[in-house]
Amino acid sequence: MSWGPFAEGKNDYFNTPALKEIGEKYGKTPAQVALRFLLQSDVVVIPKSVHKNRMEENFNVFDFQLTAEEMKRLEALDTEKSLFFSHYDPKIVEWLTSMA
Repeated sequence: MSWGPFAEGKNDYFNTPALKEIGEKYGKTPAQVALRFLLQSDVVVIPKSVHKNRMEENFNVFDFQLTAEEMKRLEALDTEKSLFFSHYDPKIVEWLTSMA
């Protein structure tokens, strides 16, 4: 499940060349390409927005499908590190468990 599929825009996410290039091919935004990638990867996505146009955009990801090559290209972007915090950091783990 992805409750923050856009990583809050960190690391200039919406200007990622692969997302932009693939989006141009389909007439979609980088955000739509990212959502489509996650959906095709069987990830439940919960994108958040308070802007009506972005909410509508988030729903308009079912009229195209990424190719296997495009999926692999996007998979290669995964750094296997959280942009928010490290789940391996003992201080973070302690903080998270103290919330329970």
